[in-house]
Amino acid sequence: MIGILAQASSGTQSGSGLTFLVPLVLMGGVMYFIMIRPQRRRAQQQRALLSSLEVGDEIMTTAGILGTITDIDEDEGIVTVEIAPGTRIRMIRAGVARKLVEDEDYADDDADEDAGAGGSS
Repeated sequence: MIGILAQASSGTQSGSGLTFLVPLVLMGGVMYFIMIRPQRRRAQQQRALLSSLEVGDEIMTTAGILGTITDIDEDEGIVTVEIAPGTRIRMIRAGVARKLVEDEDYADDDADEDAGAGGSS
């Protein structure tokens, strides 16, 4: 009786190993495309942003402070940001969350809509 059970289990063992491996590989693939890949893309975009900073850029810090870059110390990785007239702070370059740029196309569309709305009465 034990011999029969051993033969039956050895015959199904190779098949069950494969059926266990396929879902595991699929879960790994899903985790890569949902979690790891987008995170790498965001990190690459942030590195590109930090390397493109220039004096005069309007920025927002990770703390939500808005200001204009007045000086960049490349050696130490520090930027000086003017947050109000005459008020400057020094901060680590990595503390910049994003650049604030006015989208010219968006501003032009708003101007066209305002002009069209006033003249169609």
